[in-house]
Amino acid sequence: MTTHQDHTAWISSTIDPATRKAACLLSWGTVQALLTPETTLATARDLTAAAAAAETDVALIRSLREDVHADDTVVGGLLQAVRSRRAMPSSTRPALRIHAVAGAKTGRPYVHIGRGTLKAELTPDAAREMAGHWTEAAVAAQIDVRLRYVLGEHPHLTPDDINTIFERLQSVQR
Repeated sequence: MTTHQDHTAWISSTIDPATRKAACLLSWGTVQALLTPETTLATARDLTAAAAAAETDVALIRSLREDVHADDTVVGGLLQAVRSRRAMPSSTRPALRIHAVAGAKTGRPYVHIGRGTLKAELTPDAAREMAGHWTEAAVAAQIDVRLRYVLGEHPHLTPDDINTIFERLQSVQR
């Protein structure tokens, strides 16, 4: 969950109604998107990486200013060079735009996220917490599909019974 400017981003496990495969539902403001577990995990990975990168960038800036006494032009150039050498994410595209940010004036690390016109700024700890929720949703979606299949094998359970079970499980998670 992420909150910013009266917008809350929620991720939850679900199934794709068209394919009956595992999926995750992203709800943020007016945006709703059905994501694959792979996309959800890629987003979690990038949130975690951005949190670490933002903290590292702040430490680098501070060290260059205080220990090396570099001016802001040199600091900016070195920071850009370091960022260009960071490993690129895997080929799975995340569901959000995610950027590590080092607050030049505040000296604090941030993670900026966005999707469409929605944007939010997170602390690194909040980004890592969000990544944990996204990972849980992806894993739960994969387990839920298997569990639905197994429950569907029982003749005394109707599809409505199975949906009721999952609705109750999801209500407990919130």
